[in-house]
Amino acid sequence: MPHPATHDFRPGLEFDVEALSAYLGRHLDGFEGSPQVRQFPGGQSNPTYLLTTPGRRYVLRRKPPGDLLPSAHAVDREYRVMRALADHTNVPVARPLVLCPDPSVIGTDFYVMEHVDGRIFWEPTLPEIPRAERAAHYDAMNDAIARLHAIVPETIGLGDFGRPEGYVARQVARWSKQYLADVQASRDPYMDRMVEWLPAHLPQGEPAPAVVHGDFRMDNLIFHPTKPRVLAIMDWELSTIGDPLADFAYHLMTYRMSSASVPGLLGRDPAALGLPSEEDYVRAYCRRRGFADVPHLDFYMAFCMFRLAAILHGIRGRVARGTAVSPQAQKYAAEVEGMAKAAWAQAERASP
Repeated sequence: MPHPATHDFRPGLEFDVEALSAYLGRHLDGFEGSPQVRQFPGGQSNPTYLLTTPGRRYVLRRKPPGDLLPSAHAVDREYRVMRALADHTNVPVARPLVLCPDPSVIGTDFYVMEHVDGRIFWEPTLPEIPRAERAAHYDAMNDAIARLHAIVPETIGLGDFGRPEGYVARQVARWSKQYLADVQASRDPYMDRMVEWLPAHLPQGEPAPAVVHGDFRMDNLIFHPTKPRVLAIMDWELSTIGDPLADFAYHLMTYRMSSASVPGLLGRDPAALGLPSEEDYVRAYCRRRGFADVPHLDFYMAFCMFRLAAILHGIRGRVARGTAVSPQAQKYAAEVEGMAKAAWAQAERASP
């Protein structure tokens, strides 16, 4: 039976299954038979597929076909960081099994990892879970990101995975450059303001560098089928060495935003929903990390909302170029203006 969360190949994202099968037969221990291939509906940036063989399930992630922006869709970086975490830490990840840097096999670079069976939650209110159990799931998410940020990169062979100094400044420059360079997506006045405001308000001093996920959020987690435990953190394309507080603030944005396609808790009562408040959630992270607080939180929120708006802007550009890989791409592209405006509101809150 097909996996209930998958579907057939989307047009333009097909590949030669027999060529894949032959490659994996040579390079992946225990791989046998021609797999049934189904595509997951996510994979906004890198298309993701379920491979089912007679004896086992696997997951394949690949670069999308077509013209790509420089440094984007880095499946080799995903593979490297996941391999290091799987081999040397208790950070929950799906174990990567084989990396193929040869685009002649299926048309683009790809890697294959273990399939992790569990639950993915798309709504931050967790309507599928009884109210009394929701806080425990949030605490499991908090524990997962705290575990990740506690890793010293050099101890797991990732000392050169990114430059530790000036992470936020480089991120501001990177996403500003990508926003300004993507001429096929329209400009936004709030984004233009943020491009000017962020470099002028960078916090002084940085916490100890950590492995940062770059897109940590609830729907990038696989939870245990019945328990409040994270089994795997997914989608490591944006991972690097950097500022853990920026990484933490990125998923904390859930508390300060909500829209049709980027759901959040803004305007909701967490206590009534059985969820921790933003303040309690921050305190739990600080307790796990041994911090007194998260300094400059409003700046980090402004930066993260700008970054998310830039990611959405990039999706809009891919829609314009015809390389968007998700059927939800147009919906995400329509969120640029609202997210940019929300970023500017956080900037005003952070300004003295």
